[in-house]
Amino acid sequence: MELSLPTRGNQKLDRVVRRVEGSPRLEALWTASNTMAIDRMGINDHGPVHIKIIVNIALRLLRLLVARGVVPSSVSDHELAHEDAEVIVLLASVLHDIGHVIHREDHEALSLILAPALIDELLEGIYEEPQRTVIEGEILHAIHAHRRDVRPLTIEAGIVKVSDALDMESGRARIPFKAGEQTIHSVSAMAIRKVRIERGDTRPIRIHVEMSNSAGIFQLDTLLRAKLATSGIAEHVEVVGEVIGDEARILDRYTLA
Repeated sequence: MELSLPTRGNQKLDRVVRRVEGSPRLEALWTASNTMAIDRMGINDHGPVHIKIIVNIALRLLRLLVARGVVPSSVSDHELAHEDAEVIVLLASVLHDIGHVIHREDHEALSLILAPALIDELLEGIYEEPQRTVIEGEILHAIHAHRRDVRPLTIEAGIVKVSDALDMESGRARIPFKAGEQTIHSVSAMAIRKVRIERGDTRPIRIHVEMSNSAGIFQLDTLLRAKLATSGIAEHVEVVGEVIGDEARILDRYTLA
């Protein structure tokens, strides 16, 4: 799968991206994750499309933070380079949901079982010890901390957590909902038209969510608010939700069975 990721001269990132794009193991894991989520559970997808979206969002968030002087934790704590922080964010985003091949329940913990062997494979020959082990630990921390109830302890992990929640355009809400069901989850998800990640005025990041219907506020006030509040990067982010144009009708009628 092509990630369409702008590497901007980061040679390590470029090498890792090419390995990710050419990995049959990752392709199989993403496809199988969708089999579990969509075919067996009937919920929204957690496979290749989700991965491509979150990877690009995460790298955008990281670069906006760095541009305004926010130092990634791997740089401040381990004396790694900003380019290494991009690799950490990339691989945490790529691997955060692979545990779905085992089960949706506790998939974050299950991803930690599968991720180490893949990390070793993807970093082989690009990093030497001790950097390689440090980077692996940072990636695993970010995977674990994308749980709603876990507070990330690094900037990179917070970015991955928020990015996961921002895959919400046109019914792609990260709150799992049954396909075809008329619930507040599905109705509000359909109200999200566009998510724009911009340079903020008073804060480094401005998230502008365009909605076709005010029901979309539910997505912002539940999932996004919860993940942002426990992300560790909330102070750097402002969120604006706006209904664009005439408010569109999503449902004609709702009946309690």
